[in-house]
Amino acid sequence: MKKIFAGIFTLISFELFAQHDMHNMNMTDTVPKKDSMNMSMHDMHNMDMPGMSHAYSLSLPMNRNGSGTSWSPDNTPMYAIMKHGKKDMWMFHGSVWLRYNNQELSKKTSRSDAQFDAPNWFMAMYNRQVGKNGLLNITGMFSLDALTVGKSGYPLLFQSGESFEGKALVDRQHPHDLFAALSVGYTQRLSKKVDVFGYFGYPGEPAISAPTFMHRISA
Repeated sequence: MKKIFAGIFTLISFELFAQHDMHNMNMTDTVPKKDSMNMSMHDMHNMDMPGMSHAYSLSLPMNRNGSGTSWSPDNTPMYAIMKHGKKDMWMFHGSVWLRYNNQELSKKTSRSDAQFDAPNWFMAMYNRQVGKNGLLNITGMFSLDALTVGKSGYPLLFQSGESFEGKALVDRQHPHDLFAALSVGYTQRLSKKVDVFGYFGYPGEPAISAPTFMHRISA
């Protein structure tokens, strides 16, 4: 009789930070009351509102932020806690899952396994406007997977192609690094449609790449 492989993930998700509520912002000094509820996100970013822009552009919407220098669709929800100053902004977000992962639904085999774990990630970002057209960004992304998931990662049947500490992983997914990103960037706006910027990260991300998994809406 053929063995059937299947996986079960039982997840209890703790979303640490709720979606930022734009309507709780006090905008009476900038926008007339009768128009404030009809403004789109794009309209709000076309106004000069320090701290509410993209991480690498004073002219792009905040919701386009991805990881590194990547872009997400403008209608992507922004789940975060934000603290605003006159010319700067802090943003924090992250998630923790308490999970039972069973990859041995029928009979235990040499390839199957099961474990309790807690995948997680956290991010902190600081933006500060410099003069009228400059923008400083400092970002840190972290994960405690090595402690809460284990250095060998978690069981995942048929997963391959990844490695950890120089060893190929088969039927397992690797834990995420303690530091996924430690970066600093500076942008100078030349016009509403043109920016120049420099970005340095250790670790960082390629200049042309997709957002890392925790910044995709599917996560």
